[in-house]
Amino acid sequence: MEGLRGFPTSQTTNPPPLHTLEPLPRIAANRAFAVVYTCAILALLYNHAQRLVLLHYPFTTIVSLLLLISDLVLAFMWTTIQSFRMRPVKRREFPENLEKVMKREDYPALDIFICTADPYKEPPISVVNTALSVMAYDYPTEKISVYVSDDGGSMLTLFAFMEAAKFATHWLPFCRNNNILERNPAAYFGSKHALDTETENIKILYQGMKVRVEHVVETGKVNDYINTELGREAFNKWTSYRFTTQEHPTIIQVLLDSSRDKDVAGNLMPNLVYVSREKSRTSPHNFKAGALNALLRVSAVMTNASMILTLDCDMYSNDPHTPLRVLCYLSDPTIRSKYGYIQFPQCFHGINKDDIYDCAYTQMFLINPMGLDGLLGPDYFGTGCFFSRRVFFGDPLTLVSPEISELSPEHVVKKPIQSKAILALAHNVAGCNYEGNTNWGSKIGFRYGSLVEDFYTGYRFHCEGWKSIFCHPDRPAFYGDAPISLLDVLNQTKRWTIGLLEVAFSKYSTITFGTRAMGPLMGLAYSFYSFSPILSIPLTTYAFLPQLALLNGVSIFPKVSELWFYLYVFLFVGANAQDLFEFVSAGGTFQMWWNNQRMWMIRGLSCFLFGFMEYLLKSLGISTLGFNVTNKTIDDKQSKRYHKGDFEFGVASPIFVPLTMAAIINLFSFIWGSIEILRGRNMDQLFLQMLIAGFVTVNCLPIYKAMVLRSDEGKMPIKITITATILACALCTTVSLIL
Repeated sequence: MEGLRGFPTSQTTNPPPLHTLEPLPRIAANRAFAVVYTCAILALLYNHAQRLVLLHYPFTTIVSLLLLISDLVLAFMWTTIQSFRMRPVKRREFPENLEKVMKREDYPALDIFICTADPYKEPPISVVNTALSVMAYDYPTEKISVYVSDDGGSMLTLFAFMEAAKFATHWLPFCRNNNILERNPAAYFGSKHALDTETENIKILYQGMKVRVEHVVETGKVNDYINTELGREAFNKWTSYRFTTQEHPTIIQVLLDSSRDKDVAGNLMPNLVYVSREKSRTSPHNFKAGALNALLRVSAVMTNASMILTLDCDMYSNDPHTPLRVLCYLSDPTIRSKYGYIQFPQCFHGINKDDIYDCAYTQMFLINPMGLDGLLGPDYFGTGCFFSRRVFFGDPLTLVSPEISELSPEHVVKKPIQSKAILALAHNVAGCNYEGNTNWGSKIGFRYGSLVEDFYTGYRFHCEGWKSIFCHPDRPAFYGDAPISLLDVLNQTKRWTIGLLEVAFSKYSTITFGTRAMGPLMGLAYSFYSFSPILSIPLTTYAFLPQLALLNGVSIFPKVSELWFYLYVFLFVGANAQDLFEFVSAGGTFQMWWNNQRMWMIRGLSCFLFGFMEYLLKSLGISTLGFNVTNKTIDDKQSKRYHKGDFEFGVASPIFVPLTMAAIINLFSFIWGSIEILRGRNMDQLFLQMLIAGFVTVNCLPIYKAMVLRSDEGKMPIKITITATILACALCTTVSLIL
């Protein structure tokens, strides 16, 4: 029997449990605290309104108005984050019971999409390791198809995967016979492993492959290693056409065919297909979602598996049983018709012990998804996600038919993947003009309309009525690389900022369209993400205004002797205490949490601020931003500084200027206030401003160190220090003149 195509329906009368769901015990406390905190926010806004009515001095009136706007933004963002706290849940899966429910030969086919774009920023050997880790899944190999999307159209990447195909014939049976858990060769050989003859032989094969791939990347030439007619034919396209990363024809190369290729043990291999979609400078979709849609169509023509896994090129499998965990849900007929995808958390190796850049994104990738899982489910992270192919073709009740039947999720592929008809059609659907005047990107496939196409796609799926599941096993399913340079972190977040604002202020805005389509809690949850860049308003305000007023002896907050003072203290301590509790409950430490809240301040004064301005310019048609690949290469000296806990500045980027200005102004305002206290001045009315300046100053300690104490390549560039100092002095002088 079959329910959704490819998923057998169990005939067991009382099957053993495959999964459970349990609400977290803090739900009642979260709801009670939300009521109390809401009352405090309303009291604060009343106090702001009261001060505005009573104030007559222009400067303090303007300052109070800016503080009111800032606190309104903070109140809105606090409201949105409460949606994650209303019903957080924890799931468990029991893959050991799966064989009691369905036979291994009945497992549905799985298509795996791996995307890469630049062989110099995303080393091919790393992409190869990712592919090998999923090719070696504890799953019927003949039902696995791995599609590698090379958006840069690089012969270096194709060569790397030709080498990977050869090595896989040894690696897959080795993992299977020895029950290896770490099936990424680099991760396995980099950890404690067996020291027997078989292992050493496999290691020698891997090192040989790695040397050849890295040598080809270093020299940019593959000719030295191509000695077969098939290999020469594969690379002829790079010499037969005018080939650039933005202008090249479709290239589809079947490197392994599960119908005929076998490993050294005589077992069938998974399909391995290299795909570089046709690119043109005039093509409107030269970004990741366009590449994924091309893979969606190519895979439909060649294999059309019911399950699809999307992976970033550096996000390798850490658990060979991950697909079995997915089947624990998708084999349940009550789930598979309503749930479009199953998202695993993003986990990263190589992060320093205190996570100074908050690259683990504990709140985004763990705490918040557990809250969403109690509603309609988590958003799509862009990697580590298993989809039902059906989710890409309309809502759960309505199937949107593609332009040809071969692309339908119900289509059954009957011809071999290397047949002329299949390859011709695959080349056609990967063409850069194929999507013209079709539903691709709007009603079918991954959705266009934002630089954060993953977030936008998951959002649109939820709006259409699909649900999702957050699967968080004890052993991380995937591991990836996190950036170790602050500039890389901020540039990546700036791109996200622009994409999120594109969603927030579109006709599909999360606060209007989303709330109507999904309900208020899910609408607010997605609004937390899409509107998070507006936090630059209160963060910038509180980084400068109270301190400038303090330097001029102007009070803008209640005195310590007033009851309103304790309201501010409660709001600050209450929000941070709850945040700290959630962070520690999710496995974090106090120092990691401190770095997390510090990074919110840094983002607010850098990438949020610059991303907001760039979005406004882009909206006016003044500036545009394309998709930029995050650098995944690692510099040894930079890595040492990172693991030592030193912030990496190094580059004279304008994005560091507002942050450095805030560090300078807060330090001098705090010093000035401290001197006034030592002189015996009563600072009762300026105490809150002193606290804010001191709090920001402590957060800025890595910046002061980079400005003054360090001499390595990661120090703050002198150009940034001088520029920020001049601008800070100019700002202080201007405010003093106004007063």
